[in-house]
Amino acid sequence: MSSASRLTATVRAATKRRNFRPTRAAITLTPAAVKRVKDIMEGQPDVRGLKIGVKTRGCRGLSYTLDYATEISKLDEQVDQDGAKIFIDSKAQMSLLGTVMDYVDEKLTSEFVFENPNVTGFCGCGESFSLGNESLPSSKPISKTASGDAT
Repeated sequence: MSSASRLTATVRAATKRRNFRPTRAAITLTPAAVKRVKDIMEGQPDVRGLKIGVKTRGCRGLSYTLDYATEISKLDEQVDQDGAKIFIDSKAQMSLLGTVMDYVDEKLTSEFVFENPNVTGFCGCGESFSLGNESLPSSKPISKTASGDAT
């Protein structure tokens, strides 16, 4: 004798209306960055946007990557700002949270600059960075021995 299982669900009407606040984007672009992203994307019909990621490399441990987004993972975060589309790699989302992306065009260099509040240290050349407390001074209190030596 086979027993048939039966699943049930109940639907209730919402009695209270919740006020949802719009969430802040994971990354914010300056007007210069928006313009540059749009300029880059103009001649790329098969590209959906730019993809930002973080890779392990450099003397401080991490480095930003920026590439054309031709394939998008369902876990990637999408940021649309003023017509510029940015996709954040799923592995980089937490490390880029709150970052401001700018584009700087100077006499000798033109580059995207990331102002990331999560960064705790940079290498000397500025190519890599570190997150977390590994670059911060030790929080261990310094105690002195009876002879006056610090331990």
